[in-house]
Amino acid sequence: MSDNLNLEPHPSPDTTLPMVVYALYLASIVTGGLTALIGVVIAYVYRGKGPGWLDEHYRYQIRTFWFALLYFGVAGLLTLVVIGFALWLVAVVWLVVRCVKGLKGLQEKRAPENIETWLV
Repeated sequence: MSDNLNLEPHPSPDTTLPMVVYALYLASIVTGGLTALIGVVIAYVYRGKGPGWLDEHYRYQIRTFWFALLYFGVAGLLTLVVIGFALWLVAVVWLVVRCVKGLKGLQEKRAPENIETWLV
């Protein structure tokens, strides 16, 4: 009998690290971005080491980091003319929505939707 006949189902990939990255992004709202930096490093390190749908989460997380940096940077600059405070709040909501969508996709074991978008 051949050893190649493995009838056991393939174990599903571990989604712990992508969940940690989303949690670090959410925590960055309170920590001023430090945890987001840790999260993006994790996403870069583990990108390409899992199935396609999981790699898409890492790609989504990397894009979320860079867009968040842009949005929060613009909001920070515009606080000098007061509108930045409102934009900062919009950026926080944007970040929370992207993280929740990503976490939902992880629970359903599928890639996040609209990875290429700058919005949600």
